[in-house]
Amino acid sequence: MRDMRKWWARVGPEVVRRSRDPVIVQMLRSTAAATIAYVIALRLSPESVPLTAPLTALLVVQVTLYSTLTTGIRRVNSVVAGVLVAIAFSLLVGLTWWSLALVIIAALVVGHLVRVDEFVPEVAISAMLVLGVTAVGNTAWSRVLETLIGAAVGLACNLLLAPPVWVDEAGESIDGLARRVRQLMLRCGEEAAGRTPPQQAAERLHEARRLDHDITQVDADLRQAEDSLRLNPRVREGLLHRIVLRTGLDTLEICTVVLRVIARTLTDLAKEREPEPLFPPPAGEVVEQLLSEIADAVVSFAVLVTTSVSVSAESAEERLTSELRQAGATRDALARILLENVRRDDRQWHLYGALLTEATRIIDELDTEHRTRRLFEELDRHSREQRERRPRLTRARERVRASRRRMRNRAAAARRST
Repeated sequence: MRDMRKWWARVGPEVVRRSRDPVIVQMLRSTAAATIAYVIALRLSPESVPLTAPLTALLVVQVTLYSTLTTGIRRVNSVVAGVLVAIAFSLLVGLTWWSLALVIIAALVVGHLVRVDEFVPEVAISAMLVLGVTAVGNTAWSRVLETLIGAAVGLACNLLLAPPVWVDEAGESIDGLARRVRQLMLRCGEEAAGRTPPQQAAERLHEARRLDHDITQVDADLRQAEDSLRLNPRVREGLLHRIVLRTGLDTLEICTVVLRVIARTLTDLAKEREPEPLFPPPAGEVVEQLLSEIADAVVSFAVLVTTSVSVSAESAEERLTSELRQAGATRDALARILLENVRRDDRQWHLYGALLTEATRIIDELDTEHRTRRLFEELDRHSREQRERRPRLTRARERVRASRRRMRNRAAAARRST
């Protein structure tokens, strides 16, 4: 028993982590949905082997509830549209090479008209499969029934078995991106303090450019998290979570672009000042200190964005504010040192000025007041878009809120009168 506990203590955390892996979750949910759909279709469908039901359930079930609902509706529309096209053609012509061509082109046109998006080819596939059988009428409606069974089972699996919320995974991706930015910025600062060959500076520039691929992966993880927050009954204030994460990634992306420009500036400095150091003393040490402080602020910003507990968020915001204040003071000190150097030797003044400007941009992007303004702007934009997209629903919500306010005012007035 003691050995079993030791074994579970060793492998248990890994099993729990694996159980939340999107690939494993998708495999288990899809297998369960397809099996249940097949069992139900065996009882309700006249077909002896109703494989359309598990196929539809397998394709409808997605990792998030939002994608399941939207995908399921479009998939059902695509299959039903294809079946209707096949029924219409079967009443007029048989299956020949030219009728098959007409069925395909008609199904593709209908797919675009009913707006099934990525499932347009499935309209043609359904039409061809139904047109190719002998008893077209019975098989067509059986296929429609099996499709509805599979879609219903797929939707029910996500409604009864609430899908996981992928906010933590997206937060880990954002935090990992921030730490990679920090490591690269620290290396740039260390090399700026000494004599750096142009080839070595160019390597840092290539590393900064490769961060674009990391941003693409983080964006994919964030999209999955955003979908998991939509229409999920376990989530409150899902819109706020989505906007906080999205604006945080946008800020980190801007910082990554500016870091790439910093690496470009340092590379140009290495070429122009070879074999001398990039910065005359003591400017090099101050540049290293400045980039180190900005790098720490980038990680603190990621922690602030991905922290959901209010107490932790407040401490992260205080730490970020302190680090940005210190970075601003170091930047001002570097500006004074570089100004004295430029007065003695103005050959690289434009590159020194560019470095100061780029450091200022990152500091401004990470500023907490700038982040707060951005959050309010995104919330206002989303509310405005919702009102424009659904004016009737917006008016109904406003009426409900107004009636609730009137009821609260009346209750407060009644309490004061008593």
